[in-house]
Amino acid sequence: MAKVALVLTDDFADWEYAMIGGIGGSFYGLEVAYFSPTPGQLSSMGGMTVVVSNGLEELALWQPDVVAVIGGTVWDSEAAPDISDLLVTQYENGVPVGGICGGTLALARSGLLNAEPHTSNEGDFLIKNAVGYDGVSNYVQSKTAVSSDRVVTAPGTAPVSFAAAIFEVAGVPQETVSQFKDMITAEHN
Repeated sequence: MAKVALVLTDDFADWEYAMIGGIGGSFYGLEVAYFSPTPGQLSSMGGMTVVVSNGLEELALWQPDVVAVIGGTVWDSEAAPDISDLLVTQYENGVPVGGICGGTLALARSGLLNAEPHTSNEGDFLIKNAVGYDGVSNYVQSKTAVSSDRVVTAPGTAPVSFAAAIFEVAGVPQETVSQFKDMITAEHN
């Protein structure tokens, strides 16, 4: 069973983790755990209150198979935590890392987007909010998640394709990932 670490911050985006946490664990057998740079009581953008007791030190000790940084309003503010060392270390240890919406800023700041195809809310979003980001030539304007060499990125409007890409790098069989996409998008067909 693959272990997926979801990194949440205060004011995290409710819709960006829900399918990974809910469907990934209960339907696909992933072991999903939540971590925060500031453990304790967090509030989501939708007003839900959660307690995340695991800090980033526990994340490294847990030895996840995938790390996904969930977006939220903190990432494009001066209060954004610097998790670059954690992300680079995980990536260098062979662990796929992902970011959605504001979470892509954490990956950009760490340098992980400088040499890989990636996406985000918009290219200017990364340029404006990620000091040290030098990957503009690899930016892909996409409505869906982009995966490249263990790096998964997505705009905040793409939680379904982000979840599917995280499932893929976690080792969920491709047939199951395809069924997930069909199930979640059925109402639009």
